[in-house]
Amino acid sequence: MTSKAGTIYKKIELVGTSNVGYDDAIKLAIERAEKTLRNIKWFEVKAQRGRIVDGNIEYQAELEVGFALEDTLA
Repeated sequence: MTSKAGTIYKKIELVGTSNVGYDDAIKLAIERAEKTLRNIKWFEVKAQRGRIVDGNIEYQAELEVGFALEDTLA
């Protein structure tokens, strides 16, 4: 019996930053990743944090992003 290979994913971690909010930090991180990675299929927010820079808040979102390896796409 021969089994058909499923889709295989690779995961990377990113930290997006924004002066607007966490949603914007997530969006910016994914948009930037899409410039160099193909087949991004999902993400998971692992942590949210921030820092104060000259009295302003910098929002930080730590993401795990998954993309499908091309040789396993059906």
